[in-house]
Amino acid sequence: MSTLALAFDLGGTELRSALVERSGDVVARVSEPTLAGAGSEAVISQIIALAGKLLKEHPRAKVVGIGMCAPGPLDPKAGIVIGPPTLAGWRNVPLIDILIGGGVVADGHIYHGRRGLAAEIGHMTITGEGDRCFCGNVGCFEAVASGTALGRRATRLTSPGDGSVLRRLSNDGDVSARHVVEAARAGDASARELVEAEARWLGVGFTNLLHLYSPDLIVMGGGLANGFDLLAPGIRATVNERAMQVYRDVPIVPAELGDRAGLVGAASLILWAGEPGTALAMVQND
Repeated sequence: MSTLALAFDLGGTELRSALVERSGDVVARVSEPTLAGAGSEAVISQIIALAGKLLKEHPRAKVVGIGMCAPGPLDPKAGIVIGPPTLAGWRNVPLIDILIGGGVVADGHIYHGRRGLAAEIGHMTITGEGDRCFCGNVGCFEAVASGTALGRRATRLTSPGDGSVLRRLSNDGDVSARHVVEAARAGDASARELVEAEARWLGVGFTNLLHLYSPDLIVMGGGLANGFDLLAPGIRATVNERAMQVYRDVPIVPAELGDRAGLVGAASLILWAGEPGTALAMVQND
């Protein structure tokens, strides 16, 4: 078997692990819900268990290193997860030697900034109102425009047993962004209104990013990217309304790697470390 990286994508909802080849191909993968409220030790135990499962199933795998995609803020040089708001009890946890953070690729490399804390765009303030973010502030991009926020708004809009499409899709439980997208595709009016509002907030946030970074393009990933075709018209309309003229032609595209993005990104820390342009190579060649 070829040289592989053992990659982890640690999210507040799901923990993924995979064996990834240098080509960016995922050889094998496993996942399970993250025990986000149980503290760092419980999640680290999950990480160890998933690693053991993959390596047991692929005993001939030649693993040259471990890469981790983790939520910020974090210190990638010291290997410390400082205090992500989506993971309870994580304060200065020395998770692994090198971690990945941020969301900006400059000249083919991830831009970390001072102490690895750059590009915490989820905590960029886009409004003075709304729900309080996990970080303690009001109006964070993440608290307003994330898939979790969309699901939260949909849950508030409906109630168990009301017969709505959204509650039927969620089996009368909490509504998720996936349910909203599915209902909107089916033509549900309430879901379409939620999607339109979501697109406007994303457009506001993306406009800020355009003005801050002047990027070649904006890549939208995560679960919401599954509804990109529904969101794109509203996002583009908002950007065209709010962005300076010179930024309005910047492409906004869905992530081509889909839910493999975090895993391939984590593997890149091991397999392509220090090579020019490697942060973009797998996306461009996929």
